[in-house]
Amino acid sequence: GYSSTKIRSYLRRRGIKAAIPERIDQINGRIRRHESLCRLDRAAYRRRNVVERCFNKLKHNKALATRYDKRARHYEALVTIACLRIWLA
Repeated sequence: GYSSTKIRSYLRRRGIKAAIPERIDQINGRIRRHESLCRLDRAAYRRRNVVERCFNKLKHNKALATRYDKRARHYEALVTIACLRIWLA
């Protein structure tokens, strides 16, 4: 998640509350148009950040990042091994 009008409208249509901080140009545009500012749920943003950091650690495994495996069960096994390596480290 990066903040954009397209992403925010997509989330809004599906009833999902965005945990994305707004860019400064979007904030300034809302102020100029006298619209209400989006509130950032900081607790949700922190939880989201933990998940993103986990994916970042998983992507350090080149075979996971490029998905060399053709079969889903092989890929799933590789994800499990990568998770175990992170957990045991």
